[in-house]
Amino acid sequence: MTTPFPFTAVVGQDDLRLALLLNAVSPAVGGVLVRGEKGTAKSTAVRALSALLPAVAVVPGCRFSCDPGAPDPGCPDGPHEVGPGGERAARMVELPVGASEDRLVGALDIERALAEGVKAFEPGLLADAHRGILYVDEVNLLHDHLVDLLLDAAAMGASYVEREGVSVRHASKFLLVGTMNPEEGELRPQLLDRFGLTVEVAASREPDQRVEVVRRRLAYDDDPAAFAARWAGEEAAVRQRIVAARELLPQVRLGDAALRQIAATCAAFEVDGMRADIVMARTATALAAWAGRTDVLAEDVRQAALLALPHRRRRNPFDAPGLDEDKLDETLEQSAGRDGDGDDDPDGPGGGGRPAPESGPEGGGDTAARPEAGEGGKPQPTGAGAGEQAPVRAAEPFRTKVLSVPGIGEGAAGRRSRARTEHGRTTGARRPQGALTKLHLAATVRAAAPYQRARGRSGPGLVIRRDDLRQARREGREGNLVLFVVDASGSMAARQRMGAVKGAVLSLLLDAYQRRDKVGLVTFRGSGADVALPPTSSVDAAAVRLESLPTGGRTPLAAGLLKAHEVLRVERLRDPARRALLVVVTDGRATGGPEPVALAGRAARLFAAEQVASVVVDCESGPVRLGLAGQLAGELAGTAVTLDELRADSIAGLVRDVQGTSRRAA
Repeated sequence: MTTPFPFTAVVGQDDLRLALLLNAVSPAVGGVLVRGEKGTAKSTAVRALSALLPAVAVVPGCRFSCDPGAPDPGCPDGPHEVGPGGERAARMVELPVGASEDRLVGALDIERALAEGVKAFEPGLLADAHRGILYVDEVNLLHDHLVDLLLDAAAMGASYVEREGVSVRHASKFLLVGTMNPEEGELRPQLLDRFGLTVEVAASREPDQRVEVVRRRLAYDDDPAAFAARWAGEEAAVRQRIVAARELLPQVRLGDAALRQIAATCAAFEVDGMRADIVMARTATALAAWAGRTDVLAEDVRQAALLALPHRRRRNPFDAPGLDEDKLDETLEQSAGRDGDGDDDPDGPGGGGRPAPESGPEGGGDTAARPEAGEGGKPQPTGAGAGEQAPVRAAEPFRTKVLSVPGIGEGAAGRRSRARTEHGRTTGARRPQGALTKLHLAATVRAAAPYQRARGRSGPGLVIRRDDLRQARREGREGNLVLFVVDASGSMAARQRMGAVKGAVLSLLLDAYQRRDKVGLVTFRGSGADVALPPTSSVDAAAVRLESLPTGGRTPLAAGLLKAHEVLRVERLRDPARRALLVVVTDGRATGGPEPVALAGRAARLFAAEQVASVVVDCESGPVRLGLAGQLAGELAGTAVTLDELRADSIAGLVRDVQGTSRRAA
């Protein structure tokens, strides 16, 4: 067994260590979401936590880790008698991003269930994680159907496995810990809210601290056992402190003054629901116990807010997480009864009640990386030549029509276009290829019925053979690659007009986020085109690039289309199952170079020949319109919509399917 990196040997990352330790003290806090750039010890710290947790008392032989003092009456391995049990080490279970549904919740032997009426159940990861830690690395990349199962288990404290009328239930209460890199995409709001705390981590910019990180890592890689032995004393001290804090926790008093501060803080930051208040109360109580106190002080409430609220105050996916600490301090002062001035600084790993350092939820992370853009900002030179204008702020986003790819695909699960998936409505049956996952009961019965007499059936149950089983064929929705090709030339540069265009693209990006798409951004102006954002699941990264997009210069439409064609060609090699939707945002004009209009037409016909679904968002305005965007849509064999028609509440209709090359006019 590999020796884990010691928790106390992690350099810096005070907020991360504190959040993990608070959950070790009080699992009711609800878990931790760790956001940050790659290579910042996120996974290392989480994996090291399990070695610090106290042992768990379990019923001997129970696969579901029942507590011998209060066994689950519905345990599939039960019933268990109340009495003394054994102990095992606290367990940390890792959920791979590509895990199957059966691996997560467990699997039923369908053949035995139908033929013998026996609930032969093989437990999954949710059973293994009961009374322990469920760790999801790259949690933002987890498939939607697994996210739904996690949400159900986290909400109910139990896992249910249903297979054609056969049901198994078992307890599943776990500490959910996830890590993610925001550059690769954001979490669904429902799952985001299930994490009690969140922390932002970033690599230190201090040379001495970076040197120490490298020194410790090299020492660990050379001899993990010897390195762990050097930190055994510190590990034992933290383990004992966790036990002491757990014993003290029931004695901690959360007074009315602290409760008023918590309620006032949550109201001031306009968080949704009441979960934030409850998590803050539990976190503040755990902070006091960790510091060895029986009273919750103002600094506990402040630190609890910095850990529990940043991910709950986001109003849309493009808002950066974090809190305004000045506003937080003002709110706490107004609601406090001056119980204390909050200057205490309990010691120990993570810093107890210490205010968050600059590298916490407010400092570092991707918040500081967001460029400032707006009509009052200064131009940011990008080498586009004369006529460049400052970035224009986007207009308010709106709900857009549904743009979908025609036909039926087989791409990653999402919410945009029709696809053959493992989840959705049943459309037929087929012989299973590999393990049976979704039984089509009627088709299975029809396949087995003609052979019952020959098989010697004598009882009420069917005699089922492997060849009789039929897999349900299902149709659901897939996520697509939505590639935006945005005209940033001088013809689009009128400030009010470009603001409306950016608002429309921002609206489409929000729609792509909700439909689980990958997105890419190509811009063209001046003398060429640039890939502003390669295809990614991080929709908010696209929004940042769009916000800082300057305009001006000629309109190299052909260059933009050819650049988009190259992006799709490369992406098709990486992910051939994911279908593309091309969204060209332009007024259709083409200038610069010899025969710009003819060259743009030839570039557009490349997409038509490859049957790429496309839509042109016509940005032309004014009383006299040339209709060039409509002509471009014809060359693409796609559809043209105006900015007004793009709105879901416009009179043009509620849904507009992209026609691609399947237009049947010809």
